[in-house]
Amino acid sequence: MGWVIFVVGLVLLLGIHSERIVSPDFRRGFIAQRGEKAWKILYSVVAIVGFVLLVWGYGIARQRAPVLYVSNFNLVYVTAALMLIALIVLASYKLPAGRIKATLKHPMLVAVKIWALAHLLVNGDLASIVLFVSFLAWAVADRISEKKRWRAGITQNPVFVSYKYDAIAVVIGVVLYGLFTWKLHLWLIGVQPPVG
Repeated sequence: MGWVIFVVGLVLLLGIHSERIVSPDFRRGFIAQRGEKAWKILYSVVAIVGFVLLVWGYGIARQRAPVLYVSNFNLVYVTAALMLIALIVLASYKLPAGRIKATLKHPMLVAVKIWALAHLLVNGDLASIVLFVSFLAWAVADRISEKKRWRAGITQNPVFVSYKYDAIAVVIGVVLYGLFTWKLHLWLIGVQPPVG
């Protein structure tokens, strides 16, 4: 049962975030027929339901998932360092462009790739591999799709504004990292990171 919930959540969450990859005209057509507010409501509801099912199902599925590999414990420290970088990069996504955002162009996707790779280093059970490989594949596919939209003039790369936004991203990233290693990861995922 846990695997079913897990996979349904994964499909819903990544599915709604893949509409521009799979069907670029779907969103535009939906908005033209029902309005932007209706699209935002649909998008939010599907994403939230998908996330809740994903976290719930993953928590159940990983308890009995076969372990395909066991990592060297020292990789925990590599994962911790990568997660700090990922959270700083993610923070830059919502800010005006500093050098981080201007250089990476789509920092949210870069953060997801780092997050997925970091967790694959230390999670060798089948449920974790399915989860993190799925997110990694989605981020790669979305980045390719983003490049196509950029070449077609549909989207534009961020233009550098100020280094102060890099400093803000670092502060936010460090605070988020502290919260996740303190209690937030345990509260959301049910696992306490071994590195604080």
